[in-house]
Amino acid sequence: MEKPTKKGVAPPMAWRTRLSILAAGCLTDATCRADGTINRRLLNFLDPHVPPSAAPRNGVASRDVVVDPAIPLRARLFYPCRDEAAARRGVLPRRRVRVPVRGVAGLRRRVPTHRQVRRRGRAVRRLPPLAGAPLPDTLRRRASPGLRFLDDPNNHPLAADDGDVPPLDVTRCFVAGDSAGANIAHHVARRYALASTTFANLRLAGLIAIQPFFGGEERTPAELRLVGAPIVSVPRTDWLWRAFLPPGADRTHEAAHAASPAGAAGIDSPAFPPATVVIGGYDPLQDWQRRYCETLRGKGKAVRVLDYPDAIHAFYIFPEFAEARDLMLRIKDIVAGGGGEH
Repeated sequence: MEKPTKKGVAPPMAWRTRLSILAAGCLTDATCRADGTINRRLLNFLDPHVPPSAAPRNGVASRDVVVDPAIPLRARLFYPCRDEAAARRGVLPRRRVRVPVRGVAGLRRRVPTHRQVRRRGRAVRRLPPLAGAPLPDTLRRRASPGLRFLDDPNNHPLAADDGDVPPLDVTRCFVAGDSAGANIAHHVARRYALASTTFANLRLAGLIAIQPFFGGEERTPAELRLVGAPIVSVPRTDWLWRAFLPPGADRTHEAAHAASPAGAAGIDSPAFPPATVVIGGYDPLQDWQRRYCETLRGKGKAVRVLDYPDAIHAFYIFPEFAEARDLMLRIKDIVAGGGGEH
């Protein structure tokens, strides 16, 4: 096997951004043990979580809801503030629902940390008002054996009978994920497609996969070229797959490989939604992401690719990057347009 080479692994960036990315990498490496476990005591000390904020900031508030108390599985809901003037007129619009699933650090973290909430809060607030849909963000994902769609709008934790949360339109839902969260978003979409007739009210209008964390057994050209890339260097991705996959499984497992028979089941269903896939030119996983697009297109699915040649993995959480704001605006247009043209 050809050995990885390390050159040109990151685009030019400000020193503060570089320092922030370096700190994130050091935190990851310090808390990941060689046996595939997480040093949670050290992680919680270095990166403590923060509670939700009911007080709006730039028009966005947040709160935690319990999805499954038995696990326990919770979600953090980011939502636009109630328009009091519209409420008095009785003309509150029904909001499209976007369900983003966190990535990369999701394996490591039980709940959103201070740094994570701060960065993601900025990302949410960068979305213009037209995109103003509630954003439930998974908190404890690792313990959950699966993610079920909840069809009855009166029987789930984001029910519309809430004075704070705007009315929800579950006929136009978007499922989105970044990094490893994009893998989960893919599987949610395909499982929905396999059983779409069981959902009387819910319709999945779009899938937004932001730099999905797909992989395989062989090294791709991008992995060989970007072995020391920021955030998800090749050694870190190797560690994450060893820690995540079931004992005895390799990267042909459906969790890693979207083109596997199990990973692709449901893609050819008419109910599988149009997909938007975000790819960065300095992301070692980009070749797997492009193969994912090819898999979808091979099944006759509509695929929109947002290609950012100078973007690292997880660039969208760093507001210093111009690409971060551009991505937020593009997502706003996709959601506001109900999926848009591909």
